Parts: sequence; structure tokens; C-alpha cells
Amino acid sequence: MARRNKGNEINGWLILDKPQGLTSNQALSRLKRLFHPRKVGHAGTLDPLATGVLPIAFGEATKTVAHVVDCEKSYDFTIRWGIETDTDDAEGKPVRTSDARPTAEQVQAALPQFIGDIMQTPPCYSAIKVDGERAYDLARDGEVVELQPRQISVYELEIEETISPDLTRLYCDCGKGTYVRSIARDLGRALGCFGHIAALRRTSVGPFHEENAISLETLENLSNSADGFGALMGTIAPVETALDGIPALAVNGDDAARLKRGQSILIRGATAPILTGPIFATSRGVLIAIGEVERGEMHPIRVFNIPA
Repeated sequence: MARRNKGNEINGWLILDKPQGLTSNQALSRLKRLFHPRKVGHAGTLDPLATGVLPIAFGEATKTVAHVVDCEKSYDFTIRWGIETDTDDAEGKPVRTSDARPTAEQVQAALPQFIGDIMQTPPCYSAIKVDGERAYDLARDGEVVELQPRQISVYELEIEETISPDLTRLYCDCGKGTYVRSIARDLGRALGCFGHIAALRRTSVGPFHEENAISLETLENLSNSADGFGALMGTIAPVETALDGIPALAVNGDDAARLKRGQSILIRGATAPILTGPIFATSRGVLIAIGEVERGEMHPIRVFNIPA
């Protein structure tokens, strides 16, 4: 029996600029056909309506997905006033309407109540699980989905442009678990005019920003170029790109071997007294492990197997 081809060994991150009309998993399937990786996943689902930054983890980078999912995210979005939909975006059916339209001053006055640590009820059409089922699956089957409010963090929320009486474009910088669709819904209710997301673009996820994002069209063109796979590999960022903001520690070969066996190492030198908390270790420029520093020792939590 012939051995099955396990795919290409790729370790690193791709910053995909997801197009409108594709689910995150559909975009991922397109990438699989281009890269044929052994292992791949994405960090932070985008709705089909949304465009923008979708971080894609290949190989050993999948071990850092949780870190990226926990990072701050930023969005540009447009609210259409006068209509609330069952999905809280333009793909849903209208459920409430109003002839009222808010002024820019009224929108601005309402924004502070949606900034800070606030309670938010997620959209019924979301990936949150209810009794083991995705909320959007239950909603599509006609079931009434009641999700509980939960605390989220919104760091910035400001008007970017008043496009027309019907449309206002805003910017949001927020923490994990925030639904911009819910902000649009709740802001419309607070203003007494209802509203839903007409357009949504994610501009950043932690260290990944839209100016470095690559479209599927560009990637497909690279795949068809003379260099083909080599050109595609030129778009991959190192695994440790996801660890921006975490201190790095260079270790020697012996300490690298200990970390890979799951053993702690003693941090030597002048940095030992000041290092504490999360840290990642490299040896000869290659990521070895993520861990915690306590009392001058690094304790590995996640070990990587990246070829030198």
C-alpha cells in the first residue's frame, strides 16, 4: 500500500485578507489547495459579510493560536440605521424598523456607554455553543436562541464618518469575545432607531495588521508564477510573530534540549532578576518553547519542533 502524502511541512503565519462572501473555513480550504500543508488553522473567525485580517497558522504556529485569539482586535464597520435584522447584519431578515435617524451628535453622545468593561449579549447567529450545538445552527433551524450576556472589553469606539442619514462608519478596538454586530444592534436600540452592520472589516488582530495582509487573488497568482511554491513560502511569517509583546530569551544548545524534554532551565546573567511571567526561548534563531519564569527558572509550557 502506498504511503499517503502528508503534505508540506510549513511552520509560520500567513496574514490573509479575507474577501467578502466566504466563510473563514471556505477561505481556509482555498489556502489548503494552494499550500498543501500538513497542518493549518485560523485564529479568530470572520463572518462571510466581513473582510480583512484572518491570521492563518501553519504547522507549529497552531500551538500559538490561543495567544492570538486572546489579543486585541480592531474593526472598521458601517451601521445602517432604521432596520434591525435577525442576524444583526445585512445578511439577515428585518425584524424591527424605524423612520427615525440619529444625528452625528446623538451617535457620539451614545458611544461612551459602549466603551470599557461592559456586558454584551452575543448575536443569535454566532458560533457560541448551546447544549453542544452552535447557536447559528439552532437559529437556522428556527429555534429560539437565548444567549446570556457576558463581559467584554471595548477600548475605543469612535465615529469615522457620517456617510448619510442612513449610514455611519465607526472604528472599534476591543478585546476577546466582542461582537461588533451586537454593538451595532445595541447602539441602534439605545438611539431608538434600530440598526445593523452593513459593512465590516477587521483591520488588526494582535500583531497582525491589514497593511501586511495578502489577498487570495495575490496568493493564487503567486502559486501560478514561475517560482510557484517558493513564492508562496515568501508570504509566511515566523511562528514567533504571534508572540509580540512577550519577552524573548536566547538559550544555548544544552538548555534548548532540556526545554524540549519539558524540563526547567535556570536563567543566568543580568536579566535573571527582572524576568518574570510569560516568556519564549529561542536557540540559534529558532523558537524552542513558551513558558513561565518563576524564581529565576523558566518552566516550559509549550514546546516547538521547528527545523533549524
